[in-house]
Amino acid sequence: MAENQNCASSGSCDRSSCEGCEHKKGSGCFREELNAYSKIGKVIGVVSGKGGVGKSFVTASLAAGMVKKGYRVGIMDADITGPSIPKMYGIHGKAVGSEQGIEPAVAEDGTKIMSINLLVDTEETPVVWRGPVIAGVVKQFWTDVVWGELDVLFVDMPPGTGDVPLTVFQSLPVDGIVIVTSPQELVQMIVKKAYHMADMMHIPVVGIVENYSYLKCPDCGRQITLFGESHIEETAAMLDVPLLGRIPLDPSYAAAADEGKFYTLDHPYVQDAVQAVEQF
Repeated sequence: MAENQNCASSGSCDRSSCEGCEHKKGSGCFREELNAYSKIGKVIGVVSGKGGVGKSFVTASLAAGMVKKGYRVGIMDADITGPSIPKMYGIHGKAVGSEQGIEPAVAEDGTKIMSINLLVDTEETPVVWRGPVIAGVVKQFWTDVVWGELDVLFVDMPPGTGDVPLTVFQSLPVDGIVIVTSPQELVQMIVKKAYHMADMMHIPVVGIVENYSYLKCPDCGRQITLFGESHIEETAAMLDVPLLGRIPLDPSYAAAADEGKFYTLDHPYVQDAVQAVEQF
């Protein structure tokens, strides 16, 4: 059934569009109600057309940058089958419930986090669920989690253009997305898929961040392009979206993520991206 283009599920409306909408209770409207004890300023999705490009890395970098600027930040780890955000922040406990809903974990820097890893038996427990069940969990992360007051909620989406990204775009009031890519020519093609999906859902693109852009030699400082020469400038120009940063391979970042101290690092390579989210 085609969705009603006058409904907020089309992505073309603002976050108040569903209030009083005659289609709100009909089958054509998919927008979910935010938890009653939560207030969120803006919702930014972080997406990639394929896996392995460091999407969670960029999500955490953006969140850390916003926190350092004094903003109240949350991360919804919507990558249900491949969650990694809690480990990057050193969070290993379980989420707890209250009369208001599910309480998110709070990292040492104040970032509020909700992930399936906070609900399953162990961090190694696999999530072997079908798409509709996974999509339902993502909705619950919006309706049942007590986020409190946030200036920005980053949604770390799974790769691709399947059930969960579609659910997020239709069910949450996404203000914009950041597309993450890497230098390979194949990935540039996948970037266009992510861009066109957002366009179809009438979701604005904040910009593109390229990860794994180069490796800086520790001895001479020369930039080594391990994945080939980047064509991200041409891709960004073709799509008419800003290029917000090019992130090098840096072992210190991987070590900090493994130690659960990712938020302690500075993230100069996404400074423009943080500013773009701030002003979006």
